[in-house]
Amino acid sequence: MNLKDCHNYNDFRKLAKKKLPAPIFHYIDGGSDDESTLKRNTDSFNNYDLIPSVLNDVSNVDISTTVLGEKIDFPLFPSPTAMHRLYHHEGERASARAVEKMRTIFGTSTMSTVSIEEIGEINKGPKLFQLYIHKDRGLTDNLIERCKNANFTSMCLTVDTVVAGNRERDKRTGFTTPPRLTLGSILSFILHPGWTINNLIHEKFKLANIVHMTQKGSTIDKSVIDYINEQFDPAMNWNDAEYCVKKWNGPFALKGVMSVEDAKKAIDIGCTAVIISNHGGRQLDGSRSPFDQLSEIVDAVGDKIEVILDGGVRRGTHVLKALSLGAKACSLGKGYLFALAAGGQKGVEKLLEKMKAEIYRDMKLMGCKNLSELNSSKITLRK
Repeated sequence: MNLKDCHNYNDFRKLAKKKLPAPIFHYIDGGSDDESTLKRNTDSFNNYDLIPSVLNDVSNVDISTTVLGEKIDFPLFPSPTAMHRLYHHEGERASARAVEKMRTIFGTSTMSTVSIEEIGEINKGPKLFQLYIHKDRGLTDNLIERCKNANFTSMCLTVDTVVAGNRERDKRTGFTTPPRLTLGSILSFILHPGWTINNLIHEKFKLANIVHMTQKGSTIDKSVIDYINEQFDPAMNWNDAEYCVKKWNGPFALKGVMSVEDAKKAIDIGCTAVIISNHGGRQLDGSRSPFDQLSEIVDAVGDKIEVILDGGVRRGTHVLKALSLGAKACSLGKGYLFALAAGGQKGVEKLLEKMKAEIYRDMKLMGCKNLSELNSSKITLRK
């Protein structure tokens, strides 16, 4: 199997599994505890059915939209995700180039393995930075200022990671950052020589945005779970979030909102968007899926703030269902990380091209000429 054989999420996942050592693959693939929320994130889309209209002129379909203050070619963008160099030796460089070419938003994590400044040089398109509030508040301020200087266009604060979820797969596979050999993982690294050789001959793994202020997660054997638990501030509160909103002074989203009450508070502190997310099922297992919460949140605040759906998106029809219930756009994480592992920049481009093509084709099949025609009349709860 190679990249030309990849036609959907499952294909990219299979190829990534073939190329990655087991600890790395399962870090992308896994969730917390029993992974019930991880599974529910995608399964929840199946509770709703689309209702197409017919005999409409769909010779010209426009799937562009404006989200977080930026015009993008289609209503989907990669979520900010950590440590891309774990999955491909070019890391965020490959992802950033692919996303710019596809003319959508590139999400960048605090825990990126390529710096804010380099990403700003590589990608001149819309860029969203994912901020975490660290115990060292000077680090938080530093990240915001650097994003301004690197021409990032929007920022989100992730609010569902005050402590790391119980990711038992990582414990079983011995996942650490940077990757290291253990008795349990050595065979997997040997059986994936392409990844192992690239990891050895290219630059040393580091958390490029924070390595100048903390060595944790970069030069010592440290799991990402330990990093989160030691460095992220569990005391962060709404005042801290409001401080970040004001300091950024631009399009700003709270990522990890799952309740109506929190969405309303996001408006009160000046946010322009909320990203409904449960961190890909990697935090609180047993929590609701983002799609299950979408209608309630949109009904309560959708006329006052942009609502973005993050979690479980695998198909173009998932995006159309979310938009029909009032989402402004969707983001995806696991899918494009599998694509990055499968084929670097070309892999990410191919996945986004496939998703864009699905959205465009499905819009025609829905009888809709533009995204504004997707509304509650186009979707129903399955009985």
